[in-house]
Amino acid sequence: MRFTLEKLIKADRQRVFDIIANYENLDKILPKYFPSIRVRSVRENTAVVEEHVKFGNKEYIMMTKHITKYPESHEVFVIGGHAKGSHFVENYEKDGQNTKLTINVDFRLGRFENIIRRTDIKSDYNLVIDELIKIAEG
Repeated sequence: MRFTLEKLIKADRQRVFDIIANYENLDKILPKYFPSIRVRSVRENTAVVEEHVKFGNKEYIMMTKHITKYPESHEVFVIGGHAKGSHFVENYEKDGQNTKLTINVDFRLGRFENIIRRTDIKSDYNLVIDELIKIAEG
Protein backbone atom coordinates (compact mmCIF):
# COMPACT_ATOMS: atom_id res chain seq x y z
CA MET A 1 0.00 0.00 0.00
CA ARG A 2 1.43 3.33 -1.06
CA PHE A 3 0.43 6.75 0.18
CA THR A 4 1.85 10.21 0.90
CA LEU A 5 1.29 12.39 3.94
CA GLU A 6 1.98 16.12 3.91
CA LYS A 7 2.01 18.14 7.12
CA LEU A 8 2.75 21.78 7.89
CA ILE A 9 4.25 21.88 11.37
CA LYS A 10 4.50 25.02 13.49
CA ALA A 11 8.07 24.39 14.62
CA ASP A 12 11.65 24.80 13.46
CA ARG A 13 12.93 22.14 11.06
CA GLN A 14 15.71 20.92 13.38
CA ARG A 15 13.26 20.48 16.28
CA VAL A 16 10.78 18.59 14.08
CA PHE A 17 13.54 16.33 12.77
CA ASP A 18 14.91 15.78 16.29
CA ILE A 19 11.48 14.50 17.43
CA ILE A 20 10.09 12.60 14.44
CA ALA A 21 13.31 11.04 13.11
CA ASN A 22 14.60 10.15 16.58
CA TYR A 23 14.38 6.38 16.05
CA GLU A 24 16.72 5.75 19.01
CA ASN A 25 14.23 7.16 21.52
CA LEU A 26 10.79 6.54 20.03
CA ASP A 27 10.10 4.04 22.84
CA LYS A 28 10.58 6.90 25.33
CA ILE A 29 8.81 9.56 23.24
CA LEU A 30 5.74 7.44 22.32
CA PRO A 31 5.80 4.15 24.26
CA LYS A 32 2.14 3.54 23.35
CA TYR A 33 3.16 3.03 19.70
CA PHE A 34 6.79 1.95 20.15
CA PRO A 35 7.00 -0.44 23.12
CA SER A 36 10.56 -1.47 22.30
CA ILE A 37 13.43 -0.06 20.23
CA ARG A 38 16.88 -1.63 20.18
CA VAL A 39 19.67 -0.11 18.10
CA ARG A 40 21.78 -2.98 16.78
CA SER A 41 24.49 -1.02 14.94
CA VAL A 42 25.36 2.50 13.83
CA ARG A 43 27.83 3.55 11.14
CA GLU A 44 27.97 7.22 10.20
CA ASN A 45 24.41 8.15 9.14
CA THR A 46 23.08 4.57 8.91
CA ALA A 47 21.64 2.45 11.73
CA VAL A 48 20.12 -1.01 11.98
CA VAL A 49 17.31 -1.10 14.53
CA GLU A 50 15.09 -3.81 15.99
CA GLU A 51 11.60 -2.32 16.45
CA HIS A 52 8.40 -3.42 18.12
CA VAL A 53 5.66 -1.16 16.74
CA LYS A 54 1.90 -0.92 17.36
CA PHE A 55 -0.42 0.47 14.69
CA GLY A 56 -4.06 0.29 15.71
CA ASN A 57 -4.66 -3.10 17.29
CA LYS A 58 -1.83 -4.82 15.37
CA GLU A 59 1.75 -5.32 16.54
CA TYR A 60 4.76 -5.58 14.26
CA ILE A 61 8.27 -6.75 15.03
CA MET A 62 10.74 -5.58 12.43
CA MET A 63 14.41 -5.11 11.68
CA THR A 64 14.90 -1.74 10.01
CA LYS A 65 17.66 0.27 8.38
CA HIS A 66 17.56 4.03 9.01
CA ILE A 67 19.47 6.50 6.85
CA THR A 68 19.50 10.12 8.00
CA LYS A 69 20.63 13.34 6.37
CA TYR A 70 20.26 15.89 9.15
CA PRO A 71 17.90 17.78 9.15
CA GLU A 72 16.64 17.20 5.62
CA SER A 73 15.63 13.55 5.32
CA HIS A 74 15.11 10.25 7.12
CA GLU A 75 14.68 7.05 5.17
CA VAL A 76 13.59 3.72 6.67
CA PHE A 77 13.83 0.31 5.00
CA VAL A 78 12.19 -2.70 6.66
CA ILE A 79 14.78 -5.42 6.12
CA GLY A 80 13.25 -8.20 8.22
CA GLY A 81 10.19 -9.32 10.15
CA HIS A 82 6.65 -8.05 9.65
CA ALA A 83 6.26 -5.62 6.77
CA LYS A 84 9.59 -6.69 5.21
CA GLY A 85 10.16 -4.72 2.03
CA SER A 86 8.35 -1.61 3.32
CA HIS A 87 10.00 1.74 2.69
CA PHE A 88 9.37 5.15 4.30
CA VAL A 89 10.90 8.44 3.13
CA GLU A 90 10.52 11.57 5.28
CA ASN A 91 11.53 14.94 3.81
CA TYR A 92 11.78 18.04 6.01
CA GLU A 93 11.61 21.43 4.28
CA LYS A 94 11.82 24.89 5.79
CA ASP A 95 8.66 26.93 5.23
CA GLY A 96 9.35 30.25 6.89
CA GLN A 97 9.38 29.47 10.61
CA ASN A 98 7.44 26.28 9.99
CA THR A 99 8.41 22.90 8.59
CA LYS A 100 6.78 21.09 5.71
CA LEU A 101 6.99 17.35 6.29
CA THR A 102 6.34 15.02 3.37
CA ILE A 103 6.27 11.28 4.02
CA ASN A 104 6.13 8.78 1.18
CA VAL A 105 5.07 5.38 2.47
CA ASP A 106 5.28 2.01 0.72
CA PHE A 107 3.85 -0.30 3.40
CA ARG A 108 4.01 -4.00 2.58
CA LEU A 109 2.33 -6.54 4.77
CA GLY A 110 2.61 -9.76 2.79
CA ARG A 111 0.38 -12.37 4.36
CA PHE A 112 -1.09 -9.85 6.81
CA GLU A 113 -2.36 -7.57 4.04
CA ASN A 114 -5.67 -9.41 3.71
CA ILE A 115 -6.34 -9.19 7.45
CA ILE A 116 -5.94 -5.43 7.82
CA ARG A 117 -8.08 -2.94 5.93
CA ARG A 118 -5.93 -0.61 3.86
CA THR A 119 -7.61 2.53 5.21
CA ASP A 120 -6.72 1.46 8.75
CA ILE A 121 -3.01 1.41 7.93
CA LYS A 122 -3.02 4.95 6.58
CA SER A 123 -5.15 6.35 9.40
CA ASP A 124 -3.14 4.52 12.10
CA TYR A 125 0.16 5.74 10.64
CA ASN A 126 -1.25 9.27 10.36
CA LEU A 127 -2.29 9.13 14.03
CA VAL A 128 1.27 8.28 15.12
CA ILE A 129 2.71 11.13 13.02
CA ASP A 130 0.13 13.56 14.45
CA GLU A 131 1.15 12.57 18.01
CA LEU A 132 4.82 13.25 17.16
CA ILE A 133 3.85 16.61 15.60
CA LYS A 134 2.03 17.65 18.80
CA ILE A 135 5.24 16.99 20.73
CA ALA A 136 7.34 18.94 18.20
CA GLU A 137 4.93 21.89 18.29
CA GLY A 138 4.66 21.75 22.10
